[in-house]
Amino acid sequence: MAEALISVLLEQLASVVYQHTNEVVKLVLNADKDVKSFSSNLKAIQAVLEDAEKKQVTEVSVGDWLEKLKDVSYEMDDVLDEWNTELLRQQVEEKQVVEGDNALVTKKKVCFPMPSGCFCFGQVNKAIHHHNIARRIKELNEKLTLIAAEKAMYGFHQSTIGGHDDQQLIQRQITSSLVDISTIFGREEEKEYLLSNLLRESNQDGGSSQEGKRFLVIPIVGMGGMGKTTLAQLAYNNENVTAHFDKKVWVCVSDPFDEIKIAKAIIENLDGTQSSLNELEILLQHIKTRVENKKLLMVLDDVWTEEHKKWENLKLQVIMQRCAKGSKILVTTRKEGVAKMMRATSSMIHLDKLNDTDCLALFNSFAFLDREEDEANGFGAIGEEIVKKCKGLPLAAKTLGSLVWYKKTREEWRDVLNSKIWELEEVEEQVFRPLLLSYYDLVPAVKRCLLYCAIFPKDYDFQKDDLIELWMSQDYLNSKGKKEKRRIGQNYFESLAMRSFFQDFIKDIMGNIRGCKMHDIVHDFVQFLTQKECTIIEAVKGANQRVELPGDYKVRHLTLTSLPEGPLSFPTSFDKCKNMRTLTLLDSSITAISPGSIMQMKCLRTLNVSRSELNEVPKEIGELIHLRYMDLSWSRNLKELPDAVCDLYNLQTLDVSWCGKLEKLPKAMEKLINLKHLYVGGCIELRYLPKGIGSLKSLQVLDYFYACEGDDEALKLGDLGIMAQLQGSLSIIYLGKNDANEIEKIEKAQLGNKEHLSHLGVWFQEGDEEQRKGDAEIVKALQPHHNLESLSIGCCQIGTTESLYWIKSLHNLRELRLYDWRFCELLPPLGKLPSLEILEIEGMKKVKTVGVVFLRIEEEEEEEQVSGILFPKLKQLTFRSMYNWEEWAFLSEITIILMPRLSELQIDGCPKLKALPEFLYKITALRTLEIWACPILEGEYEKDVGKEWHNISHIPNLTIQSGRKKRL
Repeated sequence: MAEALISVLLEQLASVVYQHTNEVVKLVLNADKDVKSFSSNLKAIQAVLEDAEKKQVTEVSVGDWLEKLKDVSYEMDDVLDEWNTELLRQQVEEKQVVEGDNALVTKKKVCFPMPSGCFCFGQVNKAIHHHNIARRIKELNEKLTLIAAEKAMYGFHQSTIGGHDDQQLIQRQITSSLVDISTIFGREEEKEYLLSNLLRESNQDGGSSQEGKRFLVIPIVGMGGMGKTTLAQLAYNNENVTAHFDKKVWVCVSDPFDEIKIAKAIIENLDGTQSSLNELEILLQHIKTRVENKKLLMVLDDVWTEEHKKWENLKLQVIMQRCAKGSKILVTTRKEGVAKMMRATSSMIHLDKLNDTDCLALFNSFAFLDREEDEANGFGAIGEEIVKKCKGLPLAAKTLGSLVWYKKTREEWRDVLNSKIWELEEVEEQVFRPLLLSYYDLVPAVKRCLLYCAIFPKDYDFQKDDLIELWMSQDYLNSKGKKEKRRIGQNYFESLAMRSFFQDFIKDIMGNIRGCKMHDIVHDFVQFLTQKECTIIEAVKGANQRVELPGDYKVRHLTLTSLPEGPLSFPTSFDKCKNMRTLTLLDSSITAISPGSIMQMKCLRTLNVSRSELNEVPKEIGELIHLRYMDLSWSRNLKELPDAVCDLYNLQTLDVSWCGKLEKLPKAMEKLINLKHLYVGGCIELRYLPKGIGSLKSLQVLDYFYACEGDDEALKLGDLGIMAQLQGSLSIIYLGKNDANEIEKIEKAQLGNKEHLSHLGVWFQEGDEEQRKGDAEIVKALQPHHNLESLSIGCCQIGTTESLYWIKSLHNLRELRLYDWRFCELLPPLGKLPSLEILEIEGMKKVKTVGVVFLRIEEEEEEEQVSGILFPKLKQLTFRSMYNWEEWAFLSEITIILMPRLSELQIDGCPKLKALPEFLYKITALRTLEIWACPILEGEYEKDVGKEWHNISHIPNLTIQSGRKKRL
């Protein structure tokens, strides 16, 4: 973690040296000299950090040295942040003076958390402030100088570009093809799938990446200890596999990737003798000769490198093309990127955890080895509980099984059960070792992002976007270039996901990852590495609200769970809070945070008190000048935020979504000049947003816009026009007030310029047909950018869909939802949208027929034969609450292909619909058909007896019910 921290700190120091150091600071205690000296010391330390962070695992003194280094680095980070915050404050106040918002702003007193306390920022007090900054920099530089001198005591090796010094500390396991079948349990499905791929003659795998090749690449991907090598060994030693191939080769590739070493290993497998040659070209020529026209199985075990150039040097593709058709390469790797680099994702086998039964069987095979049955009696129940700690990881089951084999009493077994897994020496050596290899393979910034996950309890449901914003709040996503931080965070998340640090992915209906979990063993691993910085405390039932922290650690990230109702407070003498950068409350019922507690957490960057009973936020919140992230969502009793929130100049994320009683936001929101993400969805009492939000140039995410005029201080619809940087999802609600100027305001909103928006939701106010007569012109004026991927329009009261003409330009639209268009008589023409995958239509109560208009066939085309494909990518189609819909039919002359990829059709609450169209019966992709509350269809398609049953009986997943479908 220190590597990434120091990298960020060096960037900040450079910024101070070259941008912000003015004459006042230069004159006070030679601050610029101290900054440069501090930077120089850090750079010297940075060169040995990689080695130091590896040695701390086994050498306590190195760990202590790193802790001192991190303490000083964090302190300097805070000092520089205070300096930058003062510059931001001056910038905001100068802007207010220029704009005439507050002519007296320069006379206003502002509290600032420096040792000198609360003071007025006149010229004298600015000098005092600069003096304090300079003094603290000097003190920290003196501390760092001593720490830098101590590094010579530990004999650290300097890092080299592309170096792999971890072999000195962690011996990588060398694998072979041999396997003990008696200790293998489960994996029957994976084994069967692998064998079928190995034994088939054709290399057509159903994907375009490997079609037509003479050989097939099959990657086995999974986290360390999941059994990838074991599965490969099973297949390699299978009798049918041995008989099927002319030659078999097993190579443990590992890291670093050594082309000559790999080539020699292949030759040794083929010839049975070691080669003394060291010229890669000669070695490869020899291999090509030996495999000419032979059906070859090559296993490349434990592959790490994703560098395409290194694989090109090995010329495997050229070699395999010389083999007989039907040859295979079997690869085991922890990194999905290896499979992508080899263009073999379509044949990839992703190993997940073992089921409980197989994991217990594996554990028992080691725990009760050579023990008599009566000797094992009484241990079974404890063993089952121990196995739960493994969470399906085979290596953990083997390790714990071997550990308890030495334990002869139930008391000793219970000690294992009740221990934290990293406190067991055998687990640390055997289970964490492969995880450390994966960890050391990460770049420093990604390591920090992984370790930050230790603030959450086991089995926590991570939301990808939330996690990225949390990383951002800790300054983990900095980049030397201009790359946007959210994109950097997405890349880091993907890097961790592809290395199997995350699992159980939750995807939206378009296949995008929205959430995930972390395997318990991986969670134990990151807690092991962060046990001095990250602490999770569960409240004891009946205890008071005063929080006590165990140990002597300087907790930087604290998570409190299950706090009972009442105020949150820390002991007044509690100095462990002063270093805290994250406070997270989970499943807690606190009603308030005491002002004293706020004042004890001056270094806080991240505050999450979501889903609490919080009644108010104390005004002292404005003292947390470092705060970047504040989540107050689902605080159902919160009515307002204090004006002091607007003094948080570094705030990047503010989430007040689903605060059902929240009535207003602070007026001076324009002061939050670093705010990037503002979440206000679900605030049903919030009638408008403050006008100042429109001037926030950093704002990228605004999930909901309340189109209510309010007063002169309200953000108007037209103000969205200057917010071209908005991205992600935007929902506009309360449109259609029958305002004569509303269309003009929508045009000023310039939705067509918001190229980074992926989802747009538009929701009209309730009203009768007369009140809603202007809706058509409003829809006509929307015209979002053609990059839009998802669109929802609700409660729109128009009679025709002509005003939706612009939808044909949305070539990237993948998801469309139309709700409660209760006066519309025809569905809009959607058939030619090239990317549409999901279509949901609900509440179009006047629609009687779905026909050619829906297909978007022009009138002149109706008179002649039409061909082609309509709805070419549509996968999910839903019709709901269309109470007068009677007919779904198209012209018999139409010879087009309709919805060839449709896999799921749901019809719910359409009581007058008489039949399904014939083209549906022929769609081979259709896997799910649900019919709810459609009595005529229910009779026509009743199982075995309905007249039309035979037309749908082939569909695998059929549901026909008389009641309405329950919605989540």
